[in-house]
Order: sequence, then structure tokens, then C-alpha cells
Amino acid sequence: MRTSSGRRHLPLHAILVVVGAVMAVPLLYAVLSGFKSTDELSRNPVGLPDSWVTSNYTDILGSGAFWRLVGNSTLIAVGTTVLVVAVAALSAFSFARFAFRGREVLFTLFTMGLMFPFAVAALPLFLLLRSMGLLDNPLGVILPQAAFGLPMTIIILRGFFREIPGELEEAATLDGCSSFGFFWRVLLPMARPALGTVSVLAVVTSWNNFFLPLLVFTEDTWWTIPIGVQQFQGQYSAQYARVFAYLVLAMVPALAFYSVAERQLVGGLTAGATKG
Repeated sequence: MRTSSGRRHLPLHAILVVVGAVMAVPLLYAVLSGFKSTDELSRNPVGLPDSWVTSNYTDILGSGAFWRLVGNSTLIAVGTTVLVVAVAALSAFSFARFAFRGREVLFTLFTMGLMFPFAVAALPLFLLLRSMGLLDNPLGVILPQAAFGLPMTIIILRGFFREIPGELEEAATLDGCSSFGFFWRVLLPMARPALGTVSVLAVVTSWNNFFLPLLVFTEDTWWTIPIGVQQFQGQYSAQYARVFAYLVLAMVPALAFYSVAERQLVGGLTAGATKG
């Protein structure tokens, strides 16, 4: 019985191995290429380095410009996450626990935001941010990112909040707890898997955002990692090994964060999928 079950799952395991290889091989190739010189990379693009050139990595790690980019991306990602989760949690609480006229229509309007491409809003958004004096200001990226992240965040949180038993709210009300007290003391602690999920999504989305920071920041003071990668590629376009090293180091913070938060993300999405 165990043998036949293993055979049934063999195609699935093979697919997982192939998918894992497709994802891991380019990353491994980039890491190894960063330890080569550009000449060696041209002569030996696939094999191991003949001599490990660690200076490609150490020079970048010793650069203050690189750490400024990391700090900028971290600040913007954290600010976006705090704002979008706070606003979406309150909105989802209203949609999930209060019955009012036009609730479903308003919720549908929020969900329609998922179909709104950012490229369409680029020019109006640029003009709006310029009129508000938010160009070359991190708020010029944090606020739009939070706005575009609200639809998905509200959808996820509303599903969790609706599944909290009404008896808990009634018991909290009988104990003298207000609606906001129930939200803060009962609902949010019980929704930690959902809050963790949307927080991870917000951080990763902000960290990888390239177009919006490029639109808002004209000075290099507030450039983020994606813009730094583009500028580094342009500056060292002929030194492929250094470019590979920079790409790898630019990915490390996001990969490290995701590896730590992956269990929370998968667990939250799985729990959300079982809720009606």
C-alpha cells in the first residue's frame, strides 16, 4: 500500500524537483558568476571559478551607497506595510462585522482596484504628487503603494474577520467592551495569521517595486534597491561579474526576509483558503 501511494505521488515529486531546479539554478549561477572575473566569466560561464574573486562582493558591501539603498528600501517597505495593514484592518472590520446600506457595493469598488493597472495612473499620480510637494519624498512612494495594496489586503482580512464567531463579540459586549475594544483586544490577536500574511505580501511588493520609486525620486538620496540595480548595471555594463555580485547582494535581504516569513505566509494563505 505504501509503495503504490509513493508511486502515485512520484509525478508530483518530479514536477516539484523540476520547478525547484528552474528556480535554484539561475540563482546559483548568479552567485558563482559573482566570484569570477569578467574575463573568466567570458571564457568559463558555467563552471566553478578558477580563482574566487571575493572583491566583487566585498567592494559592494563596503560601499555606503549600497547600504543607503538598503536602508531606503527598508524604510519605505516598513512604512507601506504599517499603513496598508492598519487602514485595511479597520476597513475589513467594518465590511465584515457591520451591516450598513451599500456595504457590498462599496466592497465591490475596493475589489475592482485589483483590475486597475498602475501604468494607467502614472501620469495623474505624478501630477498629484508634484502638486502636493511629495516628489523626492518617501511619502510619495509609501502613500501610493499603500493605496494600491489596499484591495488585496482588505479581501484577505475580511475573510478572516467574518469567520470570527459572533458569540465572542456578544460576550465582549456584555463585558463592557466597545466595538473598537473588541477589534483591538480580540479580533486582531485572533487574526495574526492573516495579518502576518498581508504584511509579508506588502513588504515583498514594496521591496520589488521599481516603477513608482523611479517616477517619484529624481535625486539619488532616496533611491531604492531596484533603481540601484539599474544604475549599477548602467555604470558597470562591461563588468558582468560585478553586476552579478550586485544582483545577488540586492536579492539577499528579500530572500532572507521571505525565508523567515515563508511559514507565516503559507500558513496564512492556507487558513484563508479554508474559510468561507
